[in-house]
Amino acid sequence: MITSTSPQRPDDIVARVQASTPEDVRVAAETARKAQFEWVDAGAAGRAKALGQAAEAVQGAAAELAALAVREVGKPLAEARGEIARSVSILRYYAQQPFEEIGATSNPSGGGLLFTTRRPRGLAGLITPWNFPFAIPLWKAAPALAYGNAVLLKPAEPATACALRLSELLAPCLPAGLFTVVAGGADTGRAVLDEADVVSFTGSTAVGATIIAAAAQRGAPVQAEMGGQNPAIVLPDADVEATAASIAAAIAGYAGQKCTATKRVIVVGEAARFTEALVEAVRALVVGDPAREDVTVGPVIDQAARDRVLAAAASVEAAGGRLLTGGSKVGELGWFVAPTLADGLADEHLLEREEVFGPICSISRVADLDQAISRANAVQHGLVAGLHTRDITGVLDAVNRLDAGMIKVNAPTTGVDFYLPFGGVKASSYGTKEQGKAAVDIYTSLHTVTIEAG
Repeated sequence: MITSTSPQRPDDIVARVQASTPEDVRVAAETARKAQFEWVDAGAAGRAKALGQAAEAVQGAAAELAALAVREVGKPLAEARGEIARSVSILRYYAQQPFEEIGATSNPSGGGLLFTTRRPRGLAGLITPWNFPFAIPLWKAAPALAYGNAVLLKPAEPATACALRLSELLAPCLPAGLFTVVAGGADTGRAVLDEADVVSFTGSTAVGATIIAAAAQRGAPVQAEMGGQNPAIVLPDADVEATAASIAAAIAGYAGQKCTATKRVIVVGEAARFTEALVEAVRALVVGDPAREDVTVGPVIDQAARDRVLAAAASVEAAGGRLLTGGSKVGELGWFVAPTLADGLADEHLLEREEVFGPICSISRVADLDQAISRANAVQHGLVAGLHTRDITGVLDAVNRLDAGMIKVNAPTTGVDFYLPFGGVKASSYGTKEQGKAAVDIYTSLHTVTIEAG
């Protein structure tokens, strides 16, 4: 049995459903494969029309879906509304992709024809996290569907209600069984891996490693996005107040529960003024009920998540560092924790080396940009890096040296553009990029055809 509760009111049961068994997954996969034949036969125009209708369905339920995201995963209302708007845009964007060119032609000497074409993989198994309960499933499912695949979606348990409601909205727009949610835990996820022709995963590094290995054993293409230990480098010429406000929001917006959240701030040169501004900006963030319009920082997802943040904060002073703000729980009801900043930590400290999924960040000082880049790169992850400066020369230098799949200049590390490739390097990602036109590489196979005159 899967039980999903509200992180701000843990006694509020949002969903209670029976977990899908491996046999349930097998049957769903068989149904999806049959539906895929009809889906492919619909052609580009048919798939485009259906995805456009799906966008309208999500748009029509926008207020309801935002409220559900607030309730089930504790997403602040403003962010929840933004996620639904992005979800609609994702569907509309991929509704146009069936019409894109999918191959190239060549004229060999002696006549004949050489060309490349793409085919859908078949059944896409999508394993998604709870923190973006609509946008992440859709930025995987929409391109998979656009290119002619069927989809099995295994959402994270805390986002079960969101996934099931999404499935209800999409069902009238698609062939029966083409898009199916299979709710459950690890056993359900393993069953999806056993059935899928292609796998896309977003979640922790540890779980991602097991999924990559399992898919590779079957020879199934796999794409995995697995977290970040994202740095924000602040150069001496950066606008102090604007940069502090931007970084504070990237640290603790949605309680820091984003793979793109800033986890390390690296200040080049004198750090006192910026540190003070950052502390003030973090303290100014409103913590509370995510259903309120003014709240930026809601709860973390569950008690275990809050315990991890509090344990990391408690280790700071024992390790010789300082807590500049935060480090404590907030209120008695729900899993709230104060946004937390720490400094004076050694390179090997947990907050410098590993992602703690919550509103907590370290700050450090270095002498120059070379040291900043070296420090930024000295972790296993490489999802996104931020750079704050007015010096275009420094920007161009840093862009070529930072080990990150995405580099943001004078912008928060959080926030991505769905029409451009998304993904990192090192332990942050495996396989091809997702989103934008790059999605074609994971959800289709490329074939070369040679035709010679008979």
